Formats: sequence, C-alpha cells, structure tokens
Amino acid sequence: MKGKNAPALFPILALVGPTAVGKTSLSIRLAREIHAEIINLDSVQLYRGLDIGS
Repeated sequence: MKGKNAPALFPILALVGPTAVGKTSLSIRLAREIHAEIINLDSVQLYRGLDIGS
C-alpha cells in the first residue's frame, strides 16, 4: 500500500540459535542501538502441542 494513509512498515529481525550462545545479550544491545522493541518467544511457546526436546 502506498499513499498518505498507508501504514508504516518496519523491518523484523529474528535472532535465533542454540541455547547459551548469547542471543539475549546481543538482542538487548541491538535493541538499544537501533531503538527497537524485543519480542521474546521461547521454543515451548512456538511449538506448543508438538513433542520436542526443550
């Protein structure tokens, strides 16, 4: 959508990786640097109802 009343679009960054590699620390530093919000989603929330080893 283009035009005067079009909603603003923002990039979405996804920081993913294995446990204990520093994702949280990096995401906090990055969010502060670019003035962004952090949305945290744990694998248990993402795969609710599926049998995974988490």
